[in-house]
Amino acid sequence: MIRRKIFRLRLRSRALVLGERTLVMGVLNVTPDSFSDGGKFFRAADAVKAALAMERAGADMLDIGAESTRPGSSGISGEEELERLLPVLRGLRGRLKIPISIDTQKARVAEMAIGAGAGAEMLNDISGLRQDPKLAEVAARLGVPIVLMHMRGTPRTMQKKPWAKDVMKDVSRGLRESVTIARRAGVRKSQIILDPGVGFGKSFAQNYELLAKLPALARLGYPLLVGTSRKGFLGATLARNGKPLLAGERIWGTAATVAASILQGAHIVRVHDVEEMVQVAKVTDCLLKA
Repeated sequence: MIRRKIFRLRLRSRALVLGERTLVMGVLNVTPDSFSDGGKFFRAADAVKAALAMERAGADMLDIGAESTRPGSSGISGEEELERLLPVLRGLRGRLKIPISIDTQKARVAEMAIGAGAGAEMLNDISGLRQDPKLAEVAARLGVPIVLMHMRGTPRTMQKKPWAKDVMKDVSRGLRESVTIARRAGVRKSQIILDPGVGFGKSFAQNYELLAKLPALARLGYPLLVGTSRKGFLGATLARNGKPLLAGERIWGTAATVAASILQGAHIVRVHDVEEMVQVAKVTDCLLKA
């Protein structure tokens, strides 16, 4: 266990303190093909209901993604992404009290979701600014926090070998490069969050190594977000009769990795099963305080 450093994020509507307790970020995929719940919340009305339910279940923030980044996916246009995203944001405006993060790799989508007053207050870029460096300029100009994630390759190629020979060096180097892009664009250091990208271009064994060695990434000096929820390495670990568990059956494996992430220094955990993982976070935080 390590003692987490305290950070403060400045959102448009409030400030968020990171480190006093674990913050739970609920995942809302408004896509037809995400690996875990693709199609379930594709209709805007269903997505709005799901978002409000996550808030009631105890989520501290909501991360909405309108483009699937599952292994093998090829992406969509910015226009299509906005067509999926904006009706949901309009439906939540004035109703959802927790802050909204937008999971996007496109500056134009970020601009519309935040700059056009659609209600989002935070950005989450799985490419770590490699896909569209102008996303950093949007974050800097609008003054919003941004999550920079490490991904080896692209969603289409990330689960194809070769893996990094040293995953910790690979992730640390990649995250430093993303931070450099952000800082050069004018993003304040205090507005940057790092995500090691569990499951994004790593072998199953490397995902566990990242969790075990998370304190090394904390030494980069930024708050950490970790997302292990329902991911494939858990399905493989918990396989029955040689068959990986389906995404919806991986809740207990997810719980174990959420607890481990918190004990190793994660400030935010990104999850699908909000009610259950809020319980995990509360109990694990008590261990940290003890």
